[in-house]
Amino acid sequence: MTMQEREGDSGLSERVVKISRVSKVVKGGRHLSFNAVVVVGDGEGQIGVGLGKANAVPDAVRKGTAAAKKNMVTVAVKDNTIPHEVLAKYCGSIVMLKPASPGTGVIAGATVRAVVELAGIKDILTKVRRSSNPVNVVKATFKGLQSMKDPEYELSKRKELAENAKIKEEQRQNYRRTRARS
Repeated sequence: MTMQEREGDSGLSERVVKISRVSKVVKGGRHLSFNAVVVVGDGEGQIGVGLGKANAVPDAVRKGTAAAKKNMVTVAVKDNTIPHEVLAKYCGSIVMLKPASPGTGVIAGATVRAVVELAGIKDILTKVRRSSNPVNVVKATFKGLQSMKDPEYELSKRKELAENAKIKEEQRQNYRRTRARS
């Protein structure tokens, strides 16, 4: 099925990436149901992915949207791109995400594009390897974006940890000196 995009009342946009018809053979014949992979984002670094299953398409989409809103995460976006390159794997899909220079645009397939654009990333290079199953590609992209760290924030955090370790070591040295005197 095709991709659909809707704007919610809470400022979140949602995109239906894939709708699958699933049939289960039971005693009375075939039982049909639907799966919907939905991506929700605000375009400013907040993103969520959800999978909804129901007997009707609208119900599956609604359930997928609710699941996506529940597992929203914040993504590190730096100058309309990502801070560093990342390779993410989910099941059989491997997704490579690379930062791009301003003006490049989103170089991605439809499934990766849905996740990246709703996260607010405007310049990025991507490549999907091995399995191109939309469910696994969306989850691999989500996992990759989730694993990214902002370099400046991480550096300041490490400096702070190093300073705390230095202070604790000085305290230990002072304690040992006072114990040795007495």
